[in-house]
Amino acid sequence: MKQSRFTETQIVAILKEADAGIPVNEVSRKHGINSATYYKWKAKYGGLEASSSRACANLNRKARRSSTWLLTSRWRTGH
Repeated sequence: MKQSRFTETQIVAILKEADAGIPVNEVSRKHGINSATYYKWKAKYGGLEASSSRACANLNRKARRSSTWLLTSRWRTGH
């Protein structure tokens, strides 16, 4: 999976700029993103605060680790 140039905290800050009244085209140009990217981020991170996005990222990271562990342990036992 491709690494994002922006952290979840930065994405939430960009979304808040547009919510504050700055036009989406201007926000997109300022941060070097496509307007389609803005709307994709809004669908994914729309209602999150910065602290919520960090908590969500931590949960995703833990879920990924546990699923990797489970797959590795099953592979080692041959099941």
